[in-house]
Order: sequence, then C-alpha cells, then structure tokens
Amino acid sequence: MNGPLNGITVVSFCRALAGPYATMTLADLGAEVIKVETPGTGDQTRVSIPRINGVSSYFLSVNRGKKSLTLDLKNEKGRQIAIELIKNSDVLVENFRPGVMERLGLDYETVQQINPRIVYASISGFGQTGPYAKRPAYDMLAQGMGGVVSLTGTGEEGSPAVRVGYSIGDMAAGLYGVIGIQAALLERQVSGKGQWVDVAMMDSQVALAENAMVRYMATGEIPKPLGSRHPLATPFQVYETRDRPIVLIAYSDSLWAKFCRAAGMEEWIDHELYGSQQGRLQNIDQFNRDMNTLMRSRTYQEWADAFESSQVMFGPVNNMADLVEDPQVQEREMIVTVDHPEAGRHRIVNCPIKLSRTPTRVDTAGPVLGADTDTILTTMLSLSEEQIAALRESGVI
Repeated sequence: MNGPLNGITVVSFCRALAGPYATMTLADLGAEVIKVETPGTGDQTRVSIPRINGVSSYFLSVNRGKKSLTLDLKNEKGRQIAIELIKNSDVLVENFRPGVMERLGLDYETVQQINPRIVYASISGFGQTGPYAKRPAYDMLAQGMGGVVSLTGTGEEGSPAVRVGYSIGDMAAGLYGVIGIQAALLERQVSGKGQWVDVAMMDSQVALAENAMVRYMATGEIPKPLGSRHPLATPFQVYETRDRPIVLIAYSDSLWAKFCRAAGMEEWIDHELYGSQQGRLQNIDQFNRDMNTLMRSRTYQEWADAFESSQVMFGPVNNMADLVEDPQVQEREMIVTVDHPEAGRHRIVNCPIKLSRTPTRVDTAGPVLGADTDTILTTMLSLSEEQIAALRESGVI
C-alpha cells in the first residue's frame, strides 16, 4: 500500500543528522526522496563508525528509503541539473548554514521563481534571521544554548552539565521541519503556491522547554537539574530497588493511594507529611529518604508483581539491549530488518507512526553513494546514456 505522501517528490540537499532525519521521516511516509551528494565523498556520515561490513551504521540509520544522486553543485552543469530536478519536485530540504544555498544559486528567491509551487525547507542551527544566523551549530551547541543542558543532570553542587543522551537538538529540528513541510503542502492545495519553511535547532529547543520556560516566567525562579525527578510532582522518578532501577509514577493523590496499598504502606495514604501532593513536594528530601529505603527493600520483579495487579505506573530503566528485546517493541515492529548490497541484512529502527489505511514503510536500506544517479537522470530529466557518460567523465556526477 502507498504511504500518505505517495506522489510527493523531495530533493534533499542535506547531510549529517537534522536534515537527513527530516527527509527520512518523509520517506517513511511515502515520499520519493532524492538525496543529492557530492561525487566521490557523499554525506559526511558515510565515514562514521561503527561500520557494518564497511558501511557506516550512522549513515544507514537516518538515510533509509532514499535514492542517492551524486552531483557537483559547484559546477555550472551540476547546478543546471539541480534546477531541472527542482522544477520536477514538490519539496526541497537543505540544512546548510544560511548563505550557502545562495552562493550555489539555489536560494529560496531563485528556486521559487523556477518552481512557485515548491515547499522549500531550511533547517539550520539558528534560523535564517537574527544575530546568530550565520553561526555554525551542532547538536550539543543547540542543547546548551537552547536550555536543556541546564535542566539535565543530578543537580548536586559541583556536578557537571550533562548532554541529553541522544541528539535531541538535531532530531527535534528535523521533526519540526517535517511538521512545517506537511503543513505547507496542505496549504498549497488551497493557494497553489509553495512557501519557505524556516526551522532552527535553537528555536526547537526553546519550544521543547515549554514547561520550564513557563515556570521561570511565572515565578522568576530559574529551574535547575533534578536528576530523574519531576519538578511539579512526586513520586515521579527513578528509584533503586534491591537489584535494578525502577521508574515509578504516583503523583496524584488517587495514584498515591494505589501505590501505598500495593506497597503495604497504607499508613502513608493520610500521612501528615506525605498524604498530599503538596506535602510530598514540600518535604521532598525526607520523603525521598523514606522512599529510597522502602524501594530498596524488594527486587524489581517483586515490585513489578505488586504494581501490575494494582494499576500503579511503573517500568524498568531499559538499556539498548533491553529495548531491542522488549516484547512491546517487538509487537509494535519497532525493529525491522533491511537488505543493503554492501552491508548485507541489518536491523534498523522502524517508523513510530502507525497509520491504518496508508501505512508508513521502512523496507529499503540507505543507498550506496550515487546508486540512483543514472536512473534519476534518465527518468526525471530524459538524459541519454551518452549524456550521462559525458557528465560522469567530467566529474559533474
């Protein structure tokens, strides 16, 4: 079955993570994504480690379902080929620093004259405007400047600032880019016109900091790292059991009562200090000392058995090995196997969007560099074998 974006053609001038993550998601949703890469080298992540039979697992993880076209954009013939591709595309995505596409003669003002219906998406560190616009940016910079690092860590005096464990700066911008692109495609059905989607990594982090931002603006108090604890509710964190950590959530008074009964601590339901959410928060240090003592008194499985039958919210702290084998992950088919001509059969993460009538698809591995160049130039631009051979001989493709 065709995905919901079947019939949409995306030309991608993206490398590294933010842009490729966005275009990967578009491909999962059924769009045809043509990844334009530099001849001979390609996306910089092609040399990243670790490798599967010599192929970068990083590259494979975010470039599935795409076609690879090699093209020297600094060559005028290469630029003209890019323009012809753009004429036949619905979406253009790029994640260069502002100014790079303009130097290549592929900026929005130029492109929208070539194809007024195109949705042109720019994903960058700081956006197309503002005092930081021309600065380079990577994930850690976006995390630090966007505030999330100030909220992440143990909160103990002298403890270091901590990066979120995966590239939330890149991936959040990629996902906001997908939202913007799809919104612009919907609007195009009414107006008949494309538009420029401008998404910044830093903006995306500000948007995700919504709760912390609102608390600061309401109280003037700067939120600090709290480890795994929620700032507005407790228990709502990780506790150590006798053998492994457990995530426990029983923040409302009704959930708290369920927890107390399941834990054999009925006396805490109406406890002078712990009987209300407000009381637990106001006495958080003492509360957590008592909670830590209680939770360490049993193994994870003993707690799991007690909580499962009592509808208490809980779960393990999974590592990646645990996650791959988790029965929920397996039932939801979140790990799939694909074939690659060089890497062979390998496992990748599936798309989390489940659609009943037009399902997403993840059945094609990341492309070999330039694997689709001839096909694209033949089918989309009607070039002959002789013309393609000449372009290859001159280094344009």
